[in-house]
Amino acid sequence: GVAMIYQELNLALHLSAQENILLGDESARLGWVDARASRARAHAALTLLGHETLDLDRPAGTFSIAEQQVIEIARALLKPPQVLIMDEPTSSLTQADTDRLFATIGRLRAQGVSVIYISHFLEECRRIADRYTVLKDGETVGSGAMADASLDHLVTLMTGREVKDLYPRKAHTPGAVVLEVKAAGGAPRLKRASLQVRAGEIFGLGGLIGAGRTDLLRTIFGLDDLEAGAVCVTGAPDADSAPRDRWAQGVGFLSEDRKEEGLMLNQSLADNLTLTKMDAYGRFGWISGGRQQQAARRWIGELRVKCREAAQPVGELSGGNQQKVALARLLEHPARIFLLDEPTRGIDVGSKAQIYQLVSELAAAGKAVIVVSSYLPELLGLCDTIGVMCRGELAAVRPRAQWSEADIMRVAIGRA
Repeated sequence: GVAMIYQELNLALHLSAQENILLGDESARLGWVDARASRARAHAALTLLGHETLDLDRPAGTFSIAEQQVIEIARALLKPPQVLIMDEPTSSLTQADTDRLFATIGRLRAQGVSVIYISHFLEECRRIADRYTVLKDGETVGSGAMADASLDHLVTLMTGREVKDLYPRKAHTPGAVVLEVKAAGGAPRLKRASLQVRAGEIFGLGGLIGAGRTDLLRTIFGLDDLEAGAVCVTGAPDADSAPRDRWAQGVGFLSEDRKEEGLMLNQSLADNLTLTKMDAYGRFGWISGGRQQQAARRWIGELRVKCREAAQPVGELSGGNQQKVALARLLEHPARIFLLDEPTRGIDVGSKAQIYQLVSELAAAGKAVIVVSSYLPELLGLCDTIGVMCRGELAAVRPRAQWSEADIMRVAIGRA
């Protein structure tokens, strides 16, 4: 009687929309799949969401993210549950789709279905919820009747703890502009973003999950296509924008998903650290393992990576030490512009403090750093300038002193 819609899409992309909706719950007759009944049920679930024209025979992977989200929701509604848990269900939906979803939730509620609705879009919560609970750092910090709670009160409950000595307080003196983004658009969630980053500056990017922060970094680095606007790296031709070109221009990218996109978990620390600079460790077409090991030991010492040896597989390290290895590769390259996507996600406090210190030292050495973070004290404690994204657009950019946690939240949810 419990159904859940996950924040991260969980579809079999090679199967059709109908097969995904009915997965594990196909209609059967005499031991065989009843194709007609199955199609009718899938169509009914989509009709409930106002998407009765969606092609049930198309592979799920060929649909847009928003359409994939609709398929995911339809699967959860195939059988009306007693309890429906929805985790950020509208992060990829248009306003029209959101309105249809809320109408469906209203009908389910009238039928006695209980709904747990998880969202950072506070206007949506006030529109749909009877009661609220705010969680922070795994603990309940407030709950009550939604009718008695103002948006400002909810924002106050969601803001983080005060910034203490965890963050370095070094004075940075930004120099010339080394990276300029002009009205960039084109990635799935990136509509329009303009910014300038200077040498010696730490530029923070805040916003809700799905607001386009990661898309912006990937577009700057050339992983996603730039369909509008321009990305200009000082001293580099505008036409050279592929990831290989960005590496050559001194731009380094740290993915938020270090296990899938940042590291080769079965390979050694030495292999991972020198991956983008193999030509410096080879001669006559052969890689010098000794020189690789020497470089790896240097970074292991400087960043205090806890490991047995440089030949140890990275997958055996803790999350914090894996992140240090991923960062060390950017330093070994070396980069002059660092794009860091959630650099402290899922790591211990001690490793966080080391990374904060490292980022501050990079800025003091004249490097430009862009940090994407969902943790507001991190943005306020570490960055010189903070920009906040809202639904695919860079909505505001200000010096750190002109921001508070509540201000960032208001801009992120479109309340500013």
